[in-house]
Amino acid sequence: MTATSAKFRAGLIQMRSGRAPAVNLDEAVKLIRQARDNGADYVLTPEMTNIMELSREKLFAAITDEDKDESLSAFRDLARQLSLHIHVGSLAIKASPDRAVNRSFLIGPKGDIAARYDKIHMFDVDLGNGESYRESNNFRAGDLAAVADLPWGRFGLSICYDLRFPALYRALAEAGATILTIPSAFTRVTGEAHWHVLVRARAIENGSFVLAAAQGGQHENGRETYGHSLVVDPWGRILAEGGTEPGVIMAEIDPAEVAAARAKVPSLQHGRRFEVIEPIAEPTHLHVVGDKP
Repeated sequence: MTATSAKFRAGLIQMRSGRAPAVNLDEAVKLIRQARDNGADYVLTPEMTNIMELSREKLFAAITDEDKDESLSAFRDLARQLSLHIHVGSLAIKASPDRAVNRSFLIGPKGDIAARYDKIHMFDVDLGNGESYRESNNFRAGDLAAVADLPWGRFGLSICYDLRFPALYRALAEAGATILTIPSAFTRVTGEAHWHVLVRARAIENGSFVLAAAQGGQHENGRETYGHSLVVDPWGRILAEGGTEPGVIMAEIDPAEVAAARAKVPSLQHGRRFEVIEPIAEPTHLHVVGDKP
């Protein structure tokens, strides 16, 4: 790992992606340039940066293979132009004729792809208010966690619904991750109930920074997302937060705070693997204290 104690400035891009990848790309590029102008060394965009589309037919008509994806090519060129680490929270990428992947790309300042990550946990839920989502109908789940070394530490990659599975983040932290990334498109309903609690919990329990760029507002496809992009420090404090509108959220990150938090509460060292004991069969005789034998 090539981590240094140097501080860096992180820029989180909050978007309201629509159905047209070209339009979304233009918006993302504008906001990334704004973040760079504000001093960002690293920029994170939200989940589904290139498209938000519920219709299977329209989704597959708009997306393509990774090597042909114009958004990815443009982000790589932009990273070179700006000499910037650009972390594309995720793009919908065609993996086969009938399945896409929800894939995150961490791009280095020379335009190289430093890491890829395919979302592991599919958002298949019925929220009880008329909202129902079946991500697995269109997307193939990933099966590998991913970390990447940047100049300021080891970054652990995840996407949105992964947030609800703490074992993933513990595995990333145990693999050396000091900064956890959670680009997201949380629904308004689940975001209002759980977003802040879950993001802060992942930071606290792993003694890690969390960078969570989000989609926000009423989208062209009718979906409403929560927004509130967050930067949380290893002690669980919110350093920066967005609202619901598109924009740039900036925060200074001090990697030394990770070691300080983990020294105060060394839960990564205290974690133990254990087995769950199955219930024993119902006893034939129960002796209650005070009863006669």
